[in-house]
Order: sequence, then structure tokens, then C-alpha cells
Amino acid sequence: MSLFVVLAMAAVALPAQAKRIYQYRDANGVLHFTDRKPAEGTPEVKETLVRAEREPIVDMRTSDTGNIRRFSFYNRLSGPVEIELSFEEAVNVKADPELPLRVVLPPTRETYVATVGPADNAQGASFSIAYSAVQGDPGAAPAQGAAYRIPFPDGTDFELHQGFGGSGTHSDPQSHYAVDLSVPEGTPVVAARAGVVMQVEDDFAGAGTDRERYADRANSVRVVHEDGTMGVYAHLKLESVLVSPGQRVAVGRQLGESGNTGFSSGPHLHFSVQRNRGMELVSIPFQIQGIKIPEE
Repeated sequence: MSLFVVLAMAAVALPAQAKRIYQYRDANGVLHFTDRKPAEGTPEVKETLVRAEREPIVDMRTSDTGNIRRFSFYNRLSGPVEIELSFEEAVNVKADPELPLRVVLPPTRETYVATVGPADNAQGASFSIAYSAVQGDPGAAPAQGAAYRIPFPDGTDFELHQGFGGSGTHSDPQSHYAVDLSVPEGTPVVAARAGVVMQVEDDFAGAGTDRERYADRANSVRVVHEDGTMGVYAHLKLESVLVSPGQRVAVGRQLGESGNTGFSSGPHLHFSVQRNRGMELVSIPFQIQGIKIPEE
């Protein structure tokens, strides 16, 4: 008999982005197209801003042995990701382990998750699979009283425009506990707490107050801390990020530059600390040394 399967993929994706493509001729007259900015002084460089497609944060991979299908997932991020795998439909099949199933994937590697095969080889079998993915490990325990510095170099002038529960944009679980710090575009943004760069989004251009169009489309750096919480630095300037996924950063290390990208009405830095609360990203309270953060 044959096993019929339909895969319904619902993975969290990286935002739809835009990036610069550069066109130039070298000294030998060879025409180049690249997303890397040519060296200063390169003559006749043409620059084009193009839109890129969304990319998933995990890849599902399958292999077959007879009527048994094996499922594994590759985590693209440099930090843990939780996935949930479930049947949408199942006729005469069984999974090992049983579905629905949640698994935490370690960074940048492939992890076996489950196998699916016929429950009775004498009968026809079919199934459809769905999965979703969320950044972070739900087993992480946030450290009490963790210290955060101001995410700008010492002496930087800024204004606190929105605090916890701000009615403007801090009304959902992911951003309820967040601050919006108004600074000019191009202001250096530094790590408020040490950790490992988990995810970088650096190629998006444009901003606006249309939530449906611009939500989740801000350039950002996500840093996973020792206790598993994640610092999110958002609305960064296009192509300004100076760190790479997997890089360990100390407190005060410059991550990039502030900007005005995504769901934003003006240049500022949106900073929050998040955790995974079981397939759900939520923000958690924090304190920045030297700032009294109001809560609406």
C-alpha cells in the first residue's frame, strides 16, 4: 500500500524585506551584481532597492523508509526555537511520538522530531501535517532583578515616548512591556544586556502607521540572554546592523543604528524583553538603570 500525505506548513516567518542590489564594473570591465556594498571609490555604482520574500525560521525535512515517513526540523536561528507538530487529518496512521507534539530545537542544527506510518498495513492511509514555530525555550526561567543599561552610548540624549502598556502600540502581549526611546536616525544602539545574537533583520526599508502593512517589518536584532529571555531592539536603520547571528555580545557592544522602519511614526528605538510562554511570545517587565519606566 502507499501512504498519502499533505503537508500544511504554518511556520513563523522572517519579515518580508527589501535590500540594496549594487551594479558596477570592475577594472577589467566585468559587470557585477551583488548585495554587498562595493568598496569606497568604486566608479559608476548603481544602487537599487528590491523586495525580498519572507523566509521561515525553521525548515521541515522529510525522508521515507517504505511506508514510514520521518520528520526532522532545521532551526535557522542562533537560539532555541519551539515547534508544534500536529495532524490536521489522519486516516489509519500513527505517530511516534504521538501528535500533537511540542519540541524545542537547539540553534542552527537539524533535530529529529517524529515518524508517521500506517496503523494497519492492510488498509489505505493518509494524513496531513501542520506545524508552527516560535522563538525561545518555554523552559527558560527569567532571572529576577536582571540589570539592563540604557541601550545607547553614555551621554546620548533621548526621550521616553512610550512605556509599559502604552496605548499607542504597546497593547499586545509581545510589546506590552516595552519602551519607545526617541532618538535621531543613525544613533548608535548598544546591547543593554550581554548575550548571543539570535536573529538579525537588516534589509527592510520604509515605515508607516498602517499596522496591517508594517507590523513585524522593522529591522531588528534579537539577543538571547543567559536565562533564556530575549532582548529585542527594533526599528533599526536599513543595513546598519554590525553584529551577526551566533556572535556573543557584551553589555555596551554596538549592535547597529536607530532608524524608522516598520510600524513606526518617527525615528526611535523600540526595546523589549521577551520570553516564550509555550508557543507564544510575550514581553516581560524589566528595569533600565537610570530610567523610571511608567506603566499606563
